[in-house]
Amino acid sequence: MTGTAHAVDLPPDHAEAMLHVYDGGGVLAAGPAVLIRKSLFNTVSLSATYYVDAVSNASIDVVTTASKYSETRQQLDLGIDYAVRDALIHVNASSGNEPDYIAQTFGVDVSQEVFGGMTTVNLGFTEGHDAVGRKGEQGYFDHASHWQYRVGATQILSPRWLASANVEALADEGFLGSPYRAARVFGAFVPEEVPRTRSGRAVKFRTLGDISDWFSGGGWGAGQRHSMHAEYRYYWDNWGIKAHTLEGGYSRYFGDKWLADSWLRFNRQSAALFYSDNAQVETKYITRNRQLGAFNSWSLGGRATYEYAKVPGRYDIKLSGSLEYVRFDYQDFTDFRTGKPYAFNGALLQLYLTANF
Repeated sequence: MTGTAHAVDLPPDHAEAMLHVYDGGGVLAAGPAVLIRKSLFNTVSLSATYYVDAVSNASIDVVTTASKYSETRQQLDLGIDYAVRDALIHVNASSGNEPDYIAQTFGVDVSQEVFGGMTTVNLGFTEGHDAVGRKGEQGYFDHASHWQYRVGATQILSPRWLASANVEALADEGFLGSPYRAARVFGAFVPEEVPRTRSGRAVKFRTLGDISDWFSGGGWGAGQRHSMHAEYRYYWDNWGIKAHTLEGGYSRYFGDKWLADSWLRFNRQSAALFYSDNAQVETKYITRNRQLGAFNSWSLGGRATYEYAKVPGRYDIKLSGSLEYVRFDYQDFTDFRTGKPYAFNGALLQLYLTANF
């Protein structure tokens, strides 16, 4: 038989307001975000997100080679989901605007349930095009393009456990540096030069499970739902960067109204082939961008969610807040103010009001 019957579910009708504040490494970024999602005809769901970042930048790159600045970034995302039989198709477009930068992207993702819904296969593609400018100058002096291809699968292992594996391929072309950043050669500052092409790969493995049975013997946490997750991601590219990221998390309910989440993440990255804190030879490409250098980082975060109101089958309203602490330690990036390798702490605060209806 033909018709509109489908096995996959659309995302629920949803509205969300968020306020975020990040403070770390001399950068202060804050702003609101709003998301609205609405279903049509049982097979189509439309979504829109508006995001604002007001940034005050006095990072070490800025204070050692330039002066502090402030700017506002705005981004609009539009998406559509279409459910057909056992597949869900998601198409999205976004546009981000800064005083000296415009970024536009378009993406398509398809998820297909197979083997009676026990396995979900995901395929995706995103293409982006940026216009690069420089403050104080009219127009845009260069451009950059980005492509991302992704494939993955999620497998239900048991009624309480599932696992997923994902692979990404990334390619960039155009102006991939910063018109404001300086490198250092023989102790003198010079404009950075990076290649105009870059390709990278990433693989990620994740598992998530309900561990409520572990607490069924009584005592702390008995009678409540508990879960945990663990994931590992490895990234490498033709610039010579290799990065390992390991994360673990735990969640549990406190009564019927409260849900608590916590996570711990570690990251280790090697430096790009042309990175140097102070190059002693002249090369075609040179950068002192600490994000392309070797560093270790870790973060610890928590989130609390409170169910403010709920009418089954009609709506539910939730309030939540999260706080994440981050630490970065750079192996070969000198802080001129101290003469020591640079390190900094940061914190990210997010407050949410969400409603499903």
